[in-house]
Amino acid sequence: MFIYQHDPCFAKSTVHGTVKEKTGFNAGEDAAALRKAIEGIGTTEKTLIDILTQRSNAQRQLICKAYQDATGRTLCDDLEGDTHGHFEDILVALVTPPAKFDCQEFIRAIKGAGTNESILIELFASRSNHQIKAMCDAYLAETGRALIHDLKSEVSGDFEKTLLILAEWEPKLFGYQHSSSVFPTVQILYEAGEKKWGTDESKFIDILCHRSVPQLRQTLVEYKSLSGKTLQESIEREMSGRLEEILVAIVKCVKSVPAYLAERLYKSMKGAGTTESTLTRIIVSRSEVDLQEIKAEYKKLFGTSLYSDIEVRSIK
Repeated sequence: MFIYQHDPCFAKSTVHGTVKEKTGFNAGEDAAALRKAIEGIGTTEKTLIDILTQRSNAQRQLICKAYQDATGRTLCDDLEGDTHGHFEDILVALVTPPAKFDCQEFIRAIKGAGTNESILIELFASRSNHQIKAMCDAYLAETGRALIHDLKSEVSGDFEKTLLILAEWEPKLFGYQHSSSVFPTVQILYEAGEKKWGTDESKFIDILCHRSVPQLRQTLVEYKSLSGKTLQESIEREMSGRLEEILVAIVKCVKSVPAYLAERLYKSMKGAGTTESTLTRIIVSRSEVDLQEIKAEYKKLFGTSLYSDIEVRSIK
């Protein structure tokens, strides 16, 4: 998603995480404590949790280095060897650099017999230009191939076209526009959808993928004034399948990335089973970005706290 650093939403989100740097941090001491917890008789899970959830990712990388210097082994390998299941998954996620973690989630989405399109939609709709570039760089380093090259082999049609535009992380040089100047854009969307028989999907894709967040936010307001419907309602009425899902996700992220991710978390816990991988991906990746805002949106949307819902589902 094309979110810019001059966008107020992007700027403020960086201080709304739940994980902060620990004052008085000592990587060597933490590495020694983790080693003791892992190498003792039975792994001391509380020590692992207390250290890895109360340090920033940058501090965890220093712990990983100190751990490898002291043991000759990687902390990631030892966590994988001594813990299991979803607990292992979240600990490994915590010690993985953010760009590499997104890269690994992308690989998980495309590997195997089928492609997990919902992960692709979440990654490319909710990440900033900087995050997408970092993910692409990590993918190239990990595989020796361009991410876009492999993405093309996994998706097709208008869904592919949309993803590929979002994966081209270069900032689009659109300045902020006042409400009067977004009207032509609104008119194009209206005439491509509600006003005609059949929908010109290419117009929706072009505008939603190439405009800045401030422009799109104003477009959402003006579109409803013109058509009497929200842009999301028009997309849901005029389109279907994966294209509908990704365009709706873009609209939701334009309005509020935290609200979009809160909804993703809620749906991951709704029903008989819990999608732990979605919980892990969102909570870990946003813990230093905007998890406080996600928690607030979750409470506002669903009337319950994210903490209590996770706690209830972990007991089941």
